Amino acid sequence: MRVLGIETSCDETGVAIYDTERGLAADVLHSQIAMHAEYGGVVPELASRDHTRRLLPLIQRVLDEAGLTRHQLDAIAYTAGPGLVGALMVGASTAHGLARALDIPVLGVHHMEGHLLAPMLEDAPPAFPFVALLVSGGHTQLVEVEGLGRYRLLGESVDDAAGEAFDKAAKMLGLDYPGGPAVARLAESGNPARLRFPRPMTDRPGLDFSFSGLKTHTLTAIRRLEAEGALDESARADVARAFEDAVVDTLAIKCRRALEATGLRRLVVAGGVSANRRLRERLEREAAKRGAEVHYPRGRFCTDNGAMIAYVGAQRLLAGEHDAPGQMQAVPRWPMDGLQPPDGG
Repeated sequence: MRVLGIETSCDETGVAIYDTERGLAADVLHSQIAMHAEYGGVVPELASRDHTRRLLPLIQRVLDEAGLTRHQLDAIAYTAGPGLVGALMVGASTAHGLARALDIPVLGVHHMEGHLLAPMLEDAPPAFPFVALLVSGGHTQLVEVEGLGRYRLLGESVDDAAGEAFDKAAKMLGLDYPGGPAVARLAESGNPARLRFPRPMTDRPGLDFSFSGLKTHTLTAIRRLEAEGALDESARADVARAFEDAVVDTLAIKCRRALEATGLRRLVVAGGVSANRRLRERLEREAAKRGAEVHYPRGRFCTDNGAMIAYVGAQRLLAGEHDAPGQMQAVPRWPMDGLQPPDGG
């Protein structure tokens, strides 16, 4: 089965074709970062308009790269949510319109299930079951994964997600959008011994996260340095390093607890923040101590992309799932714990 995957949940237009017999045939991605950077964050109306402008040419491009025509597609998968409603509508309406024209099935896919299973696109994918850390701009969750659609939420952020906290810290430090990579670059020259920020919610049992207090602590530290006349480039780097270390330590501690609580020895880390180098190094060390494995998607599949949507869509379409005719989905808020396995069991 050849499945066209469409991702338009936020500020990236991703299109890919996944062949269930041969694997990923082609994938392309257009990022809107440069457009939104001027505003310091994503502007929903601009995002929707850019998806509308880019999507059809990207579909043709991915077909050309795969050496296929649209009539050789067997099904279409698109991101149904969560995400920006206008952006989701662009992908959903395009997918349903094209599927109707080609008389093939179409299916709305959960965006975070795409991230969760993105490592399955690698040459050595993780085996079920495993613990997954989903860490992105809008989500920070720990999930026990037994199989496709068989997910148990272990913990999540009660306020800001880790990616949101990175973006807010970047603004405090006067860095450009997107904040995560900018903070990480600045932190490279920071002194890890100068400042120590709290590791939120690690002094109590449980697997939930909270990054709001860390954000406040960061702002307080910056204002103190400003008042002392000491907020030079070196001090800004030290703040960035202290912030990054606090987030990385917090995520690593919670991952360790999740592996201990479930008795599992496989950890999957996915979402935009999973590309952070320091986080990967720390999790690798933690895993080595416990004889555990850590799996990540390749760099270009850490951020939003069409390949992960095509893959998840293909698995569910093979099991017989599809949208009813004319019933396209655009769900801005969609908890992942409501997902079911394809057989409904």
